[in-house]
Amino acid sequence: MNDTAYTDAELAELDRIARQIDIDAPADRVWDLVVRPGWYINEGEVDPAQEVRYEGDVAVVRDESLGEFRFRTVELDKPCYAAFRWLSTPSRNESEGSTLVEFWIDERPGGGVTLRVVESGFSGLADDPAVWLKEREGNDKGWLEELAAGKAYVEKTAAAAAPRP
Repeated sequence: MNDTAYTDAELAELDRIARQIDIDAPADRVWDLVVRPGWYINEGEVDPAQEVRYEGDVAVVRDESLGEFRFRTVELDKPCYAAFRWLSTPSRNESEGSTLVEFWIDERPGGGVTLRVVESGFSGLADDPAVWLKEREGNDKGWLEELAAGKAYVEKTAAAAAPRP
């Protein structure tokens, strides 16, 4: 991170990341992906057999190369909204704050859906903006990659499940 000075308004705007992608698949297929805590913990491809264990109400997602990540489900409103608390990553522990990851699935006229994600609360990760902006920077780029991976995965599984003529 550089030594750029931000105004309070700029920092408030940087406290969240918003992305979206169109997916050519039915909402229920996208929902099946979105409700999996941490499906976006990967290296560019969704793992259908990702290791997830539960410690009470906390889902612990383990990736062989990336480590362990913890999530708590906040709300599920099938088939259009899911929210999770991203409690910890290998670079921070649960006591250091969390971000809120929200997904919306919106039907598109003519078929398919738009999947929207907003991750917010980065400023709660540390008092020093340089610290939380560094964590945000990786996620900012990461959401573009993960939405593309989610799109590829859902479209592939939807095509495989489609009835054959």
